[in-house]
Amino acid sequence: MDLEPLRPVVGRLPEVKMPVIQPTLNERLMYTLGILVLFFVMYHIYPTGVVVSKDTKTEFLQLVLASKMGSLITIGIGPIVLASIFLQLFVGAKLINIDLSQPRNKALFQGTQKLLAIILALFEAFIYTNMMQLDTALYPVMGELGVRVLVAVQIALGSILLLYFDEVISKYGIGSGIGLFIAGGVSISVVSGFIGIITGFGGIPESNTLAYHLLQGGANAIPSAIIVLAPVIATLLVFAASVYAEGIKVEVPLAFDKAAGYGGRYPIKFLYTSNMPVILAFAFLSSVQLFGRMISGITFELGGVSIASFLANYNMAGQLDSGLLYLITPSFPSPLAIAGGMPVYINLMLTSGQTLLVPFIGAVFVPEYIHAIVYAISLIILSILFGYLWTETSGMTARDVAGQLKRVGLSIPGFRRDERMIEKILSKYIPVITVLGSGFVGLLAACADLTGAIGTGTGILLTAGILYRIYEEMEQRQMFEIYPQLKNMMGGE
Repeated sequence: MDLEPLRPVVGRLPEVKMPVIQPTLNERLMYTLGILVLFFVMYHIYPTGVVVSKDTKTEFLQLVLASKMGSLITIGIGPIVLASIFLQLFVGAKLINIDLSQPRNKALFQGTQKLLAIILALFEAFIYTNMMQLDTALYPVMGELGVRVLVAVQIALGSILLLYFDEVISKYGIGSGIGLFIAGGVSISVVSGFIGIITGFGGIPESNTLAYHLLQGGANAIPSAIIVLAPVIATLLVFAASVYAEGIKVEVPLAFDKAAGYGGRYPIKFLYTSNMPVILAFAFLSSVQLFGRMISGITFELGGVSIASFLANYNMAGQLDSGLLYLITPSFPSPLAIAGGMPVYINLMLTSGQTLLVPFIGAVFVPEYIHAIVYAISLIILSILFGYLWTETSGMTARDVAGQLKRVGLSIPGFRRDERMIEKILSKYIPVITVLGSGFVGLLAACADLTGAIGTGTGILLTAGILYRIYEEMEQRQMFEIYPQLKNMMGGE
């Protein structure tokens, strides 16, 4: 497949131009803060034609995809990330032949990704209107179809705005817009969850609040309060583990070819692909859930069992509660929402389960702990897969890094000044660390999700990594402002 025919279309898409003069660190902070404020504004605006209601059926994925059901950002960054997944898979499978080392081709690839994200935003917007409560008062004026089109256009535009906000952040701000939106959504959830544990705010049962147990008094007051705080403790542990993992790295010594005695070290971090594997994995799982809803009406049977029920079955509340797709999605109850808290949650995980209808076999009972195990394994495998694809398509392979180091005049001391030698040395580390780091991120996210961490374990993991990267970039840009010559040596923008 050749992307060249798309160049005229891609060239007409609006884009955020690169700054003629690079913004200072303070200016970048102001741009970043401004975009974050706009994100929060959109988070609290509901489209015309939608009845405001709280939706908990997809709350987990809403956090990871920086979305809020029923608002302008109902689909959040889902289309943006999904477009990246599709194109990465096509490039990885050699279905798209394009040399991303060429700036012209890279611009075409990024433009195609933007075009696909816009198309997916429109497509997903119409699907999501089936999951929302629409304002029937507008039906006599516009008709049901008219209201659905009106709502779909509004939430599609919300996602498209996030796409361009991400461009503004990448060129004028600090970090990644996608990461910033995720951190913003998770932060709201963490603050409200923490307040809820203390006071019962947000519909948390009274028996799960700190105030309730402390006011009870007696010998069990403190132990009960500690159990209530288990989600808070889990949140802090996940955050600490994430920050610690961000600091683990292997350093490859480097030397300047034209300046004997001067050099440095190239750090290959344990989390080499950062949190992108998990973001991509959950965008994929979000699409899986949408696929499950699309096939829920299919009546075709195989071996006496409906194929739709075998793949994804929904209960009366519209929640995915059984099927193959259920086993790989994080459809777990929240300890905060269960009366009795963590002890009851653990008992449910060990004793409850769902019935899976298998063709030619019939009903098979699947314990909830099996669901947890399958989900964890699936998330680890998906994270490794997307971690590998991310390195292949984002210029992070050993070959790509070797070329970058050679272009700025760096080589490895004790070896020939040959790009192939640099690649050979880096190949000993990068592929292994990519697999280990991506797998670790998936494992930590899955385990954290099962502990009931506030903001979800995956959300905390992503937020910790995002904030750490923002801090690193701020530190680097401050160093570039102090020593401009260092910026030229490192090839900084």
